[in-house]
Amino acid sequence: MALENKIAKDICVWDVRGISSITEYYVVATGTSGPHLKALLSEVQRHMKDLGVSSYRASGTPDSGWVVLDFVHAVVHVFAPEARGYYAIETLWKDAKQI
Repeated sequence: MALENKIAKDICVWDVRGISSITEYYVVATGTSGPHLKALLSEVQRHMKDLGVSSYRASGTPDSGWVVLDFVHAVVHVFAPEARGYYAIETLWKDAKQI
């Protein structure tokens, strides 16, 4: 996986089909710094492009501590540790199957 290649921390993937009307999968990972977040995002985008999947949109910046990449069928959240703890978005998918 692209996030593992760049040593992301605490990677979680949820199958939210039937739970979310927005996407089928949510991916959440943590980077250790702004440059690390940037490297993680670049690797995810490169990997998805290699698979023929373009991002629909992106929001946030590595320096903000939270970036979201929307690939329509999968949404990837990359956080700095503090932002991930603060927003705790994993609680949104407590009924989803973690894969």
